[in-house]
Amino acid sequence: MTQVIVVGAGKWGRNLARNFHELGALAGVVEVNPSLREEVAATYPGMSIYEDYQQALTTDVPALVLATPAPSHYELAMMALEAGKDVFVEKPMTLRTDEARHLATFADRESRILMVGHLLLYQPAIDWMRDYLATGKAGNVLHVATRRLKLGRVRREENVWWSFAPHDVSVILELLGKPQLQGVAAGGHAMLQPGVEDNVHVDLNFAGGQTAHVHCSWYWPVLARDTVVIGDRQMLVYDEVLQKITIYDKGVDGDLNNRDDGSEVVEVADSQPLRIECQHFLDCVKSRRRPLSDGWNGVAVVEILDKATELLNG
Repeated sequence: MTQVIVVGAGKWGRNLARNFHELGALAGVVEVNPSLREEVAATYPGMSIYEDYQQALTTDVPALVLATPAPSHYELAMMALEAGKDVFVEKPMTLRTDEARHLATFADRESRILMVGHLLLYQPAIDWMRDYLATGKAGNVLHVATRRLKLGRVRREENVWWSFAPHDVSVILELLGKPQLQGVAAGGHAMLQPGVEDNVHVDLNFAGGQTAHVHCSWYWPVLARDTVVIGDRQMLVYDEVLQKITIYDKGVDGDLNNRDDGSEVVEVADSQPLRIECQHFLDCVKSRRRPLSDGWNGVAVVEILDKATELLNG
């Protein structure tokens, strides 16, 4: 069985540790906070727990899982790759496009597995939508729009764009067939703290005329997490909260007349995408297969995050 060490035992790191432990793959945890180390020791008696990241780099465990604050991702991932480790790094992969590209290039050159935690790509509903769109029943995919809105935990170290949008940007690129980015327009509001946007709208334009829109907010009165796909034959709506996909067989004909031939609801199993994601990483480490959310997928997402940030900062 492939083994991993999880680096960072905060909220999300504990989720990753639990999943890898239940998969029989957790070999250790790195955590600098003494109280969190005590929690890990109590949860996993006998588990190897490291205070120093360098200790993890010198073990014979082949893979590291990075669940540390985003500003540390580039340095820690680079150190792991240079030490000959395979790496799973949580989103966002890095905070700069050039850093993301450097990691992906290095991993390829050294034949290392580099995977980014774009969790929604492992949601069965997204997998189903990708396969359905590939059949051509919806026609040419023209536009994808996503919303990720709620009254959530406001952060001081990052805005809602970097916190929420990596999920949706990764889905947009997947459902549009990994198109080449041509243009970005962005607008946002920092209502609670100067310089930290709480509500952001971003429009994306791709080669071939495809477009996308992302709306994310953690200062919103209602919970909404959905993805709308507009094809020239059908339209799909994925409600992430209800785990339901609706296919709308409607559109506009050549004479610009509306056409509505009804709708169909597809019930999607409420599975565990994090478990699927963790197992996928283990499988890729063992087989040396390129992950679905590989380093270059991370580069494409960070490039969009980065360009929108430049516009938000004026």
